Amino acid sequence: MQLKPIDQQVVVVFGASSGIGRETALRFAQRGAKVVVAARSAQGLDSLVHDIRRMDCEAIAVPADAADFEQVKAVADRAVAEYGRLDTWVHAAAVSLYAPFEQTKPEEFKRIVDINLIGQAYGAMAALPHLKREGRGALIHISSVEARRSLPYQSAYAASKHGIEGFLDALRLELKHQGSSISVTNVMPASINTPLFSKARTRLGVKPMGVPPIYEPGVVADLILHAAAHPTRELVAGGTGRALILAQKIAPQLVDAYLLRRGFESQRTTEPKSEDAPSNLFKPIEGYDTTEGDFGDQARGSANNWFEQRPIIKWGSIAAAVGAVALLTARAVRSSR
Repeated sequence: MQLKPIDQQVVVVFGASSGIGRETALRFAQRGAKVVVAARSAQGLDSLVHDIRRMDCEAIAVPADAADFEQVKAVADRAVAEYGRLDTWVHAAAVSLYAPFEQTKPEEFKRIVDINLIGQAYGAMAALPHLKREGRGALIHISSVEARRSLPYQSAYAASKHGIEGFLDALRLELKHQGSSISVTNVMPASINTPLFSKARTRLGVKPMGVPPIYEPGVVADLILHAAAHPTRELVAGGTGRALILAQKIAPQLVDAYLLRRGFESQRTTEPKSEDAPSNLFKPIEGYDTTEGDFGDQARGSANNWFEQRPIIKWGSIAAAVGAVALLTARAVRSSR
């Protein structure tokens, strides 16, 4: 399966007004792609298109809500109407709530699933007919490390991210069975310094934050651009995320014990925030049309990207790590007898 070089692509980035989506759209434009950006915030999209055009690059904006299929379909149709085709669809739109499950309201849980999971499926549904007409292309869906390991205070978010992996696995097999040259990639970021935490609704009494370490948005954007040109099944953004996924596979009870000690307080800042503070759960809010969030002093790059972009080395290293853990476990069991 071969994909077009990025400078020959028409790319849709859904969820582009801020954070990972915004950084990704900027990088696609810088690499010469024609970019169509979509999100609920028309103001955020307008500022993004302005930034892209200042670089003498091409972009158009199509405001849309990921939970409305007709609006999502209109984004794909507009891309084809404007540029004649669609080569890559990147779906990054997401919302969040930080609260214990028992304090989560039914309409909040449903809204998170509608945006984060159903919206992702709508994106694939809207893009696939156009990608198939081209004969090749890429579907790149941004889930989370929480697609594999849930965190406290995020039951709805984690459920939606688990669901993304489920539908992508089925879709990928179906496309391979058809002999299609459309790649399906699941990108799983660890904690990333984006405005997500500032825009999220919270019942913690304080502004939430990602479990450290926190990575720069460019760590994710780099992997997305890699997947747009190199068919890849899955990519994890952030070395700690890869370690967490591996630990969850080998010893989930050990991860439970770790998160019982670190997973609650590590998601709380000291900045007070009431549950009535503005959030983007049901509608966009102004003032957050940026790539980065409020944790720039903690954000860092990730050497893990080098491994993620070299699958033979990556999976060889993972196999060696699993083998080493199994050997140590077997020795410990023998010595205890």
